[in-house]
Amino acid sequence: MPTIANHPFSLSLTEYQIRVLLVDDQAMVGETVRRMLAPEADIIFQYCQDPTRAVPTAVEWSPTVILQDLVMPEVDGLDLVRFFRAHPKLRDIPLIVLSSKEEAVTKAEAFALGANDYLVKLPDRIELVARLRYHSQGYINLLQRNEAYQALLASQQKLANEVARAAEYVISLLPTPISGGEVTTAWRYVPSATLGGDSFGYHWIDEDHFAFYLLDVCGHGVGSALLSVSALNVLRAQSLPNVDFREPVAVLGGMNASFQMGKHNDLYFTLWYGVYNRQTRRLRHASAGHPPALLFTDSQAATQLLSRNFFIGGFPQVDYEAAEIDVPANSRLYLFSDGVYEVDRPDGTMWSFEELQDYLSHPVAESGAEIEALYKTLQEMHSVDVLEDDFSLLRVDFR
Repeated sequence: MPTIANHPFSLSLTEYQIRVLLVDDQAMVGETVRRMLAPEADIIFQYCQDPTRAVPTAVEWSPTVILQDLVMPEVDGLDLVRFFRAHPKLRDIPLIVLSSKEEAVTKAEAFALGANDYLVKLPDRIELVARLRYHSQGYINLLQRNEAYQALLASQQKLANEVARAAEYVISLLPTPISGGEVTTAWRYVPSATLGGDSFGYHWIDEDHFAFYLLDVCGHGVGSALLSVSALNVLRAQSLPNVDFREPVAVLGGMNASFQMGKHNDLYFTLWYGVYNRQTRRLRHASAGHPPALLFTDSQAATQLLSRNFFIGGFPQVDYEAAEIDVPANSRLYLFSDGVYEVDRPDGTMWSFEELQDYLSHPVAESGAEIEALYKTLQEMHSVDVLEDDFSLLRVDFR
């Protein structure tokens, strides 16, 4: 089902100061630049006279922009540009080359090596401050984008962990497959990456009546899963007051009264609920906006078990209708959510309900192995490991 709401992501980013590192062997140049920047209260200045200490000084001091001379003893200025750009912690810091000459070839080489700007020293104070602010702000924006990206990754990982824990909890509530007796079951539940609102269950109400059901809450995420678990627990515990859980109409009416979407974050859900009487071999069922269940017998094609009722939680006063059908021996019934057939192919077309019905009419294996084969088929069809919606399919065999 489509997601109803998204949660905004917000964070507080670090406030960075403009930090200027000057690398120049001439102390007079260092003092001149210091005086130029002294009136600017938001600019912090650091001077490195020894070019051999330029890289470690930059690593330690973390400038937002580097001013660097080209003609210095011991280290060639262009080589120093290479060193800065090769260092993983310094390669993105804006680098302004200072030169005593306006030479096109030298400029071109400096830019080719990774310099961001070129100034003939010493420039006018206003121009220098403007360039330092411009390049520093670009780098600060980069730092803040990286910070936001890392925070987003951490948030996404935290959310993924929460979704995984929620999925584990939903799975822990699902019943153990029944492998012997008049009624046997097999199922497969694989939550989507964002966790949908599917859940299902079954139990003997008494020695003659076997109830089974599947519900699908709208949207995705932990909120939908929590509502799904709440509804599932009500069905498992049969905790609706004054409701006979052998009567599907009474169950749907009681669930609708208890789970009005106005009191549950505007979330609603579909539900299929059936009760099999082992003495009469009759199945009484009702569905609320849910896809039909499919009943296969030895003697005939699939029968779609559907009653056209409104979904759970929409309106307080809804009249629900049920249906009833004979269940011959050696019949099998499939109950599922729309995530089992609304699967996109790579060409943009969607696998249809009719194609699912045709697939299930020719089981390729017994019970659980058949469901696993279907899931693998859908994975290959969609070309992904995890489908976009929950995959929930319950098979019930009647001996």
